Amino acid sequence: MARKKVSTTIYIEPEQLELLKLLNERTKVPMAEYIREGIDLVLQKHADKLPGQLALDATVGRKASGNG
Repeated sequence: MARKKVSTTIYIEPEQLELLKLLNERTKVPMAEYIREGIDLVLQKHADKLPGQLALDATVGRKASGNG
């Protein structure tokens, strides 16, 4: 089942729009899908700035430094 999506407005450069349209024409993948993929890439890149669980290696490092 598809996940619910919310509508939003974004502003992109005209060149970005033209390239997205070209990509859509050649692949038949909706432009919105590429935009969501780009957002996912940015969120992954900046995941360290977002709340969430620590990576396992970060947790191990804290335990080691806390025991010394």
